[in-house]
Amino acid sequence: MTRLLHAFRRGCWHPSLDTAALPGLTGTHLALVPEIVVASDRRWWDRTAPGLPPAPAERRRLLLDALDLFEHGALDIGGLGPQSGDDFRNALWETAGIPGPLVDRWCGMLRSSLRARPEPLPDTALALVSLPGNTFTCLETVLDQIERSAAVWVRPSRREPLSAARFVTALLTAGWPPERISLYPTGQQVLTGLIRLTDRHVVFGGSSLAASVRVSADLTLHGPGRGCALLPDRIGTSEAVDWLLPLIAADSGRFCSNVRTVVHAGPAEPLATALAAELDAISPHPSLSGWPLTAFREPGAAARAARSVADLMRPGDRLLTRRPPVVETVGGDTYVSPHLVLIGDGLHEPQEHPLLGHEVPFPFAAMVRATGPAATAIADRSLFVYRPLPEAAAQKGTP
Repeated sequence: MTRLLHAFRRGCWHPSLDTAALPGLTGTHLALVPEIVVASDRRWWDRTAPGLPPAPAERRRLLLDALDLFEHGALDIGGLGPQSGDDFRNALWETAGIPGPLVDRWCGMLRSSLRARPEPLPDTALALVSLPGNTFTCLETVLDQIERSAAVWVRPSRREPLSAARFVTALLTAGWPPERISLYPTGQQVLTGLIRLTDRHVVFGGSSLAASVRVSADLTLHGPGRGCALLPDRIGTSEAVDWLLPLIAADSGRFCSNVRTVVHAGPAEPLATALAAELDAISPHPSLSGWPLTAFREPGAAARAARSVADLMRPGDRLLTRRPPVVETVGGDTYVSPHLVLIGDGLHEPQEHPLLGHEVPFPFAAMVRATGPAATAIADRSLFVYRPLPEAAAQKGTP
């Protein structure tokens, strides 16, 4: 039986003739909204907004209730039907390869970030949030925009739309007015129209997306973080490995804040060898690892992700992790093993190496020896720069 995850617009769930198949769920499709419909909905909003009752006054309490429902509640998702918290975890595993321990961790992160953030002053803007497919923790931006905006349009990732659909349903169930939230699954070509038709926009994506959208004062673009760790010459190998491992491997390496580049002021090979051994010890079985890995569901996606590292290696570089780049378990789940590449010594401009800052959806880091201006140049291109204690970690951005 074919199932269709609906769009939510003008206060109701809507199917569509234009659809896309969801990976991992046979017979399940996503309704796609064309730009002509989005433009019509903006005109509808302009006509309707002046006559709507005010948004709820206690938005923070409503959002906390919605997060509880999102994590644990039995919700009726448009087009998919009833879904419990366990059903949600199973669906994320089947479609996006996200294991239960990461779902639990990310739900807790959403709740913590909301409680820690000052409550903003509401305004009259119609906001857009275009979400990525690597993690649903970026729903924290939807939380922020709901607290400050008159209405929010959410564009989910086509690779992982289930979390956004469940979150919208949780908001509605908690009492958020249906006219003030929308879910617009679209093709990539419609994103420009969504930006043009809304007042404030937050967009997540990689380098190619960043190059395709026009920057404006109302656009916040979250692109690659290129996380970088700076290590001094004299640091113990064991101490450095313990510090680096979570920065590289936490959240299956999917966050923009994960470390991708390790810059060592001293000889890098002893540390790189020890760190590679720890990365090799990470099990692809979620119940057997303190650092759960995500599985790849789209055919060929794991091989492409691993090959992107190999293709950027230069003569003298060495892949120190020894497990096969792509692993398939007995149950048929496909993973990319954590990767650590030691960049060859003697580069005239090590900061120009294409693997430094390279972002992939699995734990990966390139280690290079660099000091002075070269190390500074590498760090300057990173949004997240980490230094081991007792030096404070300097972060120039947020995940």
